[in-house]
Formats: sequence, structure tokens, C-alpha cells
Amino acid sequence: MVAVYADESCLGNGQDRDTPGGAGGLVEYQHPQSGAIARRDFWISDPATTNNRMALRSVIEAFHGLSAKGTALNVVFTSDSKYLIDGFRDWVHGWAARGWTRKGGAIENLALWREAITVIRAGRHQCDWRWVRGHDGHPQNEYANHLATRAAASQTASDGLVPSQFDAWIAARPTRSGRPALRAADAFPAAGSFKPGRTLPEATRTLPASAAGRRDN
Repeated sequence: MVAVYADESCLGNGQDRDTPGGAGGLVEYQHPQSGAIARRDFWISDPATTNNRMALRSVIEAFHGLSAKGTALNVVFTSDSKYLIDGFRDWVHGWAARGWTRKGGAIENLALWREAITVIRAGRHQCDWRWVRGHDGHPQNEYANHLATRAAASQTASDGLVPSQFDAWIAARPTRSGRPALRAADAFPAAGSFKPGRTLPEATRTLPASAAGRRDN
């Protein structure tokens, strides 16, 4: 079992100016004998992007890192992006059934959706997709937001999973008026709580011409 907490940031998202973005995540593993939690961080950036694109890239980056050792994993993936969680829980299955099209127009960020699905399926991972309210004092989500916003501002990347600074960040996080107090960190997910979503659909077959020609937003 692995727990991933991911978040995304886009500075100036939706505005008529430069929109640098970032995504970041905290990965937690539990030692099978001692129960000790080991943590790793990742972050990426893009000089011109959107929140939704960076949310999808957080999935791609996380699963690239998780697949490095070639082991199929049960992954609890938590994000405050309903676009991401609803998409993987539900939307992608309808899109795939319709030949990667959707009712009412083009699929936003289609290439990234397909890339994310391909990475997950290639690793044979099972995923429990969970939504959490953002900016609400959830420690792991707040830390993922910290990694994402820092990456967006600095335009840097971790180049894979690196030792986490979660504990140091918690200890050093200043209090600020208007900022929610941090709650206790989420406990590592119990095996019995794991509820994998439906198997993700095949995403590598050739698109119909009507979908393949659509611009990725």
C-alpha cells in the first residue's frame, strides 16, 4: 500500500498573462514489520499551463516514480482537485466507451488524460481516488500545495522522488491570521479501507479522426 497526496498550482490561472504552474506531491510508505512511515516528495513545473493540466501531470509524475521498481501497488491517491478525482472515478470510462469523445464538445487535456491512464495501467497499479477539501488545514494536502506553489514560482523540478521535508515543514510552518490551523496528519490508510476504483480503460489505441485532431487545451 502507498499513499499519495498531490496538489497543483497555476499563477495567474485563467488570466491574460503568463501562467507558470507547478505540481507537487507527498508519497508515504509503511514498513511492513515496524509500521514506520517513510516519505518522499516530488514536484514539477511548467512556464505556461493551467491548474487542470498540472493536476494531471501530478498523477503522471507520481506513477512514474511509483513504477520505478516494477512492483504493482495499491495506491490511495488524494487530491483537492474534483476535476482529477471525478475524472478518474467516472468520466474516463464514459469517454473511452464513446471512442475518447464526450457529449458537448472536445475533451479538455485529452493527451494528458491518456498519458496518465497509460502510466497507471503499465504499472498494473490499483487506485483508490479520494478527494479532500483544499486549504482546510489538512497537513499532507497543505504540504503538497506548498511543493506545488514553490515549484510554480521557482520553475524547478525534483527529477523523481526525493527524501521528504514534511516533518521539517510542519515544525517550521508559521501561524498566520486567516490560515486554518493544521489538523493531525492523516494516519496511513488501513488495508481494509482500500476501495479501488474501476479498472481504467485502454488508452493507447488509435483515436478516431474526429478526436485525434482536437487541440489539447
